[in-house]
Amino acid sequence: MKKPDPNGVLRLLPLAVGGLGATLLLVNRLLTPELTDSQARGDVLGVILSAVLILTGLIWQQVQPRSPEVVELMGEEGFFLAENLPEAVKTELAWASHILLTNTVTRSLVVYYQGKVLLRRGILGSKSEITPGPIVQRVLATKKPVYLVALQIYPGKIEFDYLPENTQGVICQPIGEQGVIILGANAPRSYTKQDENWISAISDKLAVTLSFHHS
Repeated sequence: MKKPDPNGVLRLLPLAVGGLGATLLLVNRLLTPELTDSQARGDVLGVILSAVLILTGLIWQQVQPRSPEVVELMGEEGFFLAENLPEAVKTELAWASHILLTNTVTRSLVVYYQGKVLLRRGILGSKSEITPGPIVQRVLATKKPVYLVALQIYPGKIEFDYLPENTQGVICQPIGEQGVIILGANAPRSYTKQDENWISAISDKLAVTLSFHHS
């Protein structure tokens, strides 16, 4: 369900004021028997101001933000860490996942490194094991992220069966050369460029820690 725009009335204000101003100028012109030079100049200025207000209102209508379709992800909230990890790695994974879950639109995430699931956190899918599908394999091979802006329309969504079933958007971000962090959102097209940069920075930091303790 689309959320109402809280600034809808404000966006309509320039249109209403501009239209009212133009109407009053027209009525004033029709009711004035003799038009003086100063009145003519005032009418011209009024027409310009009304036109600017109307144009501003039209522009504001076009740039009205579209609220993404937010859903409640199916699954239970949880926090899983692989056993026998060094304390420094546990701390780093806990910190990174907390930052991503609280500062981006991410609601579910998985860290996969050297063929193992190191972390699952947020809303968990029903499947705990990961078999890398074509998309994740491509990320591992190319070391380049993949952003699926609306997961439900991609045929390849079946490979993400370890995320909640109704996950709306997914980012697969490489962790160095041997891993990937998979992030799921509860709304399509909800990750911004700033989110992507933030995810990349966190991933780079994780890569340093993991490569040091898994070398």
